[in-house]
Amino acid sequence: MKALVLSSGGVDSTTCLAIAVDKYGADEVLALSVYYGQKHSRELEAARKVAEYYGVKHKELDLALIFADSDCSLLSSSDAEIPKESYAEQLKDGDGSPVSTYVPFRNGLFLSSAASIALSNGCTEIYYGAHSDDAAGNAYPDCSSEFNDSINRAIYLGSGGQLSVVAPFIGLNKAQVVAKGIALNVPYELTWSCYEGGERPCGMCGTCRDRAAAFAANGITDPAMKGDK
Repeated sequence: MKALVLSSGGVDSTTCLAIAVDKYGADEVLALSVYYGQKHSRELEAARKVAEYYGVKHKELDLALIFADSDCSLLSSSDAEIPKESYAEQLKDGDGSPVSTYVPFRNGLFLSSAASIALSNGCTEIYYGAHSDDAAGNAYPDCSSEFNDSINRAIYLGSGGQLSVVAPFIGLNKAQVVAKGIALNVPYELTWSCYEGGERPCGMCGTCRDRAAAFAANGITDPAMKGDK
């Protein structure tokens, strides 16, 4: 296989998957989804639907135990409420630390685990959907270009030059990610981004707000908010 794609079932990772499939073909792409102790299963359900849509091989990995001691508000081990403000509002009220929905070093762990799986399956690239909006203001430091450069070098060196990390959106905002996905006819109606696990997205959490704004910037209503799910 050529590429492993970290697939959360959301907008960014699904667009990454579309890019990899468009480049290599479905038979050369492996999707990897991770359960990390999140409060609901909607992300994984969406990732399965997306993998089925694209006809790619799909693996799931359970890393929940690693985050069991975290008080991140996304995790089932935490009693903390998921914030209903934008990331900018959360950062304004903070002390420069990441937002409460930052899962400790999640991308670092996911990419390191993905490297082992990618090498075992003959992949030469790992795709993930980090973009500049998530990195802004240190909200999610493991989405920054500095982090990406460092983890890419570590994985390349640690794999003996066999494997590299591809982050096609690292310098783009979410609206630009959606624009690329629209051009590739990404089935965004299958995706799930909301931090809550209800029947419909809450529309209020940071990721719902960012997602809605990204579709609006492209002149489109978010399919998830049209009752299409």
